[in-house]
Amino acid sequence: MSSEQRYETGMLEKTKQQIRVIVNEIATISRSDVSPEAFQTEFLTRVVRALGANGGAMWLMDDSQRLTLGYQINLRDANLHDNEDANRAHSILLYNTLNGDESEVLVPAHSGSESPEAGGNPTDYLLMLGVVQTELEKVGVIEVFQRTDANPATQHGYMNFLKQVTRYATEYFKNRQLKNFNDRQNLWTQLEDFTRNIHKTLDLKETLYTVANESRRLIECDRVSLAVCRGGRARIEAVSGQDMVDKRSETVKLLGDLATAVVKANEPIVYNGDSSHLAPQVEEALEEYVDASHTKTVAVYPLVERTIDEKDHDETERDKVVVPPPFGAIIVEQIEDAKLSEHMMKRVEIVVEHARVAVGNSIAHNSIFLAPLWQAIGKSKVLVTARMLPKTVSISLAILAVILAMIFVPWNFNMHCDGTLQPINRRNVFARESGKVDELLVFHGKQVQEGETLLILSNNELESEWEKNAGELNEVEKQIAALREASYDAKDAEKIRIAGQLAQYQERKKTLDVQKTILEKRRADLIVTAPIAGTVMTFDLENKLMNRPVQPGQILMEVARPEDGLLLELDMPEKRMGHIDDYKRSQAEKEADFQLKARFVLTVDPSKNYNATVIEEHDRAENRGGDETTVQIRANIDPDQQLPIGTRAGAGVSAKVYCGKRSLGYVCFNELIAFLQKTVLFWFE
Repeated sequence: MSSEQRYETGMLEKTKQQIRVIVNEIATISRSDVSPEAFQTEFLTRVVRALGANGGAMWLMDDSQRLTLGYQINLRDANLHDNEDANRAHSILLYNTLNGDESEVLVPAHSGSESPEAGGNPTDYLLMLGVVQTELEKVGVIEVFQRTDANPATQHGYMNFLKQVTRYATEYFKNRQLKNFNDRQNLWTQLEDFTRNIHKTLDLKETLYTVANESRRLIECDRVSLAVCRGGRARIEAVSGQDMVDKRSETVKLLGDLATAVVKANEPIVYNGDSSHLAPQVEEALEEYVDASHTKTVAVYPLVERTIDEKDHDETERDKVVVPPPFGAIIVEQIEDAKLSEHMMKRVEIVVEHARVAVGNSIAHNSIFLAPLWQAIGKSKVLVTARMLPKTVSISLAILAVILAMIFVPWNFNMHCDGTLQPINRRNVFARESGKVDELLVFHGKQVQEGETLLILSNNELESEWEKNAGELNEVEKQIAALREASYDAKDAEKIRIAGQLAQYQERKKTLDVQKTILEKRRADLIVTAPIAGTVMTFDLENKLMNRPVQPGQILMEVARPEDGLLLELDMPEKRMGHIDDYKRSQAEKEADFQLKARFVLTVDPSKNYNATVIEEHDRAENRGGDETTVQIRANIDPDQQLPIGTRAGAGVSAKVYCGKRSLGYVCFNELIAFLQKTVLFWFE
């Protein structure tokens, strides 16, 4: 045997050995408990390497029985995405192979029908296709892009190798199905206990703690917390492993802020280190909580009254379905582990669904008006016995008397709101030009005169335009002077040419003079002056303004004259303005110059009341970042009212606007009546 033959024999044995190693690695991976994503990556990489192929892909069936790309190597080289007909033909080839009788198929390059609807291989490669299927389902297709220069014997070897590794892929998915069956059986047992425990009672507190503790055991996570929405905020009410929640704890408050942000967005979030995909308000609350708690993984799911199954509605009906707002949230945490496993995520989804029902039922039960009383009356027969009958009658008469009083006793009807004391004479100082604050000449509390300079801005771009204009204007003036001098000794023909040039430069000078006037005004606007004589009311001006950029229209500070007196600025909730408007209309018919009256107390000294007269109501409702829309009302303090010495502008007040007299019951329950009219009676009219 020649040395060349021995070399070829040695290389062949070495190649076979390498392939055996790769096959053993594939077999080991197929028997391991790795995730499908990791299996696809490791499996396909080794298959392509063993075959010396140009690339490959794994196509898997999804829940809707469609082939989706699981993992690919050099799929772009096949140029399928650049040609719609080629992509369609390739897709049909995959489906035909999946649904065909043969498990392994070898498809030559550029083969198939001329029509892309019939399917075929539109690529420059030899396609090797292997179907992965278990006894229960067809899992997907393994596709390898092989060179076309191999002889038939080599191609036959390729297919034998593909057939072998396809069996290993089938083994992996069989084992995974079996594991899922075992997990599901255990889950059913645990879920039965979980469901029985959380539905034992309708007491809200007991239900919340039961859900938190039982959920933690079922999910096998570090901590589960439950939040309930009250007054537009989600408050933490139960934490697994704790008998009670310390609501003054900073961590609990931050977790409540996170739950509030998620509930308002009404979208579940899962955080495991990357928050860039979240909404800004959710991301901010999440980062604050993670920094304080050092939690590695957080999943927050809103709890809604009911879950909408899109399969139960067509597209026209789906748009009409109203999604109710969440009534709470469930928070799942991993303190040490930075990842929620796949089986944990499945259990989280199950827990969320059951918690939604249990907590929702408990909240609905506890929201029934006087529910404990009705339960006591329903359960007790003692109330109608001979011994208890006199007491029952007495209590019934007392209740009847209260009801009659609610109907017939008149009472002052006032609309309550919060507000502040503000100077009567005050002006905001605005920036008229963009720039950076270079000089700040005032401070909080300084007395200034009208027109006095408050601060000076600098604008490099404006200064550049000014210098450019000055240079161009100087150049034009020189050209005009030179042309005029040249025209004295010029001949007639030359004078005509010079006169034309002179006219052009003079027109240019007019344009530059206009630009100079505009730039002079803009430069003058860099000096910000006081609009009125008074006191600078804004705190910490240096930190807020010094060396900071400002934009035109930006409020820089406030100048006021507190010595001229104070007035009330009230933020009346828009929902109460209807009562005020009705009362004004009814009184305007009786009294032409009628004015609303108000009473208020200072937040710092609520022991004394003061009278005021409404002078102005804003004609537009605004939402200033709170939970409700308000209308601003201004009122003058009555002249005979003396505020305490030292009362400062900006002091908080609690006020009520007088709206006549109404029955005691309406005064006590007008907001409940309005709620019922809006949410119940309105739909039956």
